[in-house]
Amino acid sequence: MKTRPAAGRWIEGWNPEDEQYWERTGKRIARRNLALSVLSEHIGFSVWSMWSVLVLFMSPEIGLGFTPGEKFLLVVVPTLVGAVLRLPYSWAVTRFGGRNWTVFASAVLLVPALLAFVFVQRPGTPLWVFLVIGATAGVGGANFASSMTNITTFFPQNRQGWALGVNAGGGNLGVAVVQLLGLLVIATAGDTHPSYVAAVYLPLIVLSALLAALKMDNVDAVRARPGALREAAASRHTWFISFLYIGTFGSFIGYGFAFGLVLQNEFGSTPLEAASYTFIGPLLGSVSRPLGGKLADRWGGARVTLWAFLALALGTAGLLLASRAGSFGAFVAAFTLVFVLSGLGNGSTYKLIPAAAAAEAEATITSGGEARQAFARARRISGAAIGIAGAVGALGGVAINLAFRASYQGPQGSGTTAFACFLGYYALCVLLTWAVYLRPGRRVAQGPAPSREPRPARAR
Repeated sequence: MKTRPAAGRWIEGWNPEDEQYWERTGKRIARRNLALSVLSEHIGFSVWSMWSVLVLFMSPEIGLGFTPGEKFLLVVVPTLVGAVLRLPYSWAVTRFGGRNWTVFASAVLLVPALLAFVFVQRPGTPLWVFLVIGATAGVGGANFASSMTNITTFFPQNRQGWALGVNAGGGNLGVAVVQLLGLLVIATAGDTHPSYVAAVYLPLIVLSALLAALKMDNVDAVRARPGALREAAASRHTWFISFLYIGTFGSFIGYGFAFGLVLQNEFGSTPLEAASYTFIGPLLGSVSRPLGGKLADRWGGARVTLWAFLALALGTAGLLLASRAGSFGAFVAAFTLVFVLSGLGNGSTYKLIPAAAAAEAEATITSGGEARQAFARARRISGAAIGIAGAVGALGGVAINLAFRASYQGPQGSGTTAFACFLGYYALCVLLTWAVYLRPGRRVAQGPAPSREPRPARAR
């Protein structure tokens, strides 16, 4: 292993598939970078989803009396911008290095946090100002793509499900933490001090950027050859998995942003009542994501994803029944279950990316291709596909909030129409998962993907 300090802590010759290298050196470096990546992504998710909390404070009492439709629009904008920025963020890691980009991606979070702190308590601030500020918060959601692209390079293929699950789950926890913080502010200072929520993150952002600069590493393996994104886009699996990720991550982030507003519109909950429940689902959904990755490492991403979508459909049917019955307790319980299942599906669906790429590499080797080149291409495509799937999946959150916005329009609005649409999408995902990855004769990435990449160390 060599380093080039002039380039900013670059590690050359990174090869986590070499077991001796991994046990001697690689594991320690990978886990340190994973921990700091989780911190940066966690704060990014908190800033990204901050508007799901701030809209609960917006009322005539602080001079910000927006309609339900306008509030849903305020949570749609950061979701949309975060989704759009995920592709360039994913590419930026391969151009500038994981450490270098994490420093930038952490520091730039100061912009949306400072703007929210300054403006969110100014009476009479027009809606367009908040829409602009919410758009800047999208950089927090883009953090996910660069972080995942970086971390997948640090770990060997047979540990990527766990590593990606921990990285994403730790980041996803930011949704629950910022909502828990909102509850704390409302319970202690009342519902007229939203700026306190933004203020908490200002020093944390600075700390995260400093730690990334001092302790993280760039690795040469993260660099993508020109055309990696084009190769990933040409693979049908990239788009199949992106479609599935709309259903899992789109559900998680869409519901996470909308849950408080749904409770207010469905049951007339006060800000304190809504905030008392909104953090539970994202918290459990974030914790379940690494479990989904671990189960996928053991049983295969396709199997776990199929069962996750079947259960999501049942959970959504429960939401429809609870909504029609007007049962607050059953509604919150069903929503919490849906969050947990979306977390499991997030972990297993992302595991499909490197597993499908490795399966294609195996097919190349079987047909006479050279093993090292085939697996190098698989790694290259996996990193680019993660960026594409992350961007497309986040658009699912936009669709969910737009569906809620349309469903709750008018004085008699309810979430029934939106939930029926979500149920139909989960059914499509079940059919796609079975047809592409599990149907006899077309089984791809069912179990732990094999690794026949040549290794200079002893074989596993």
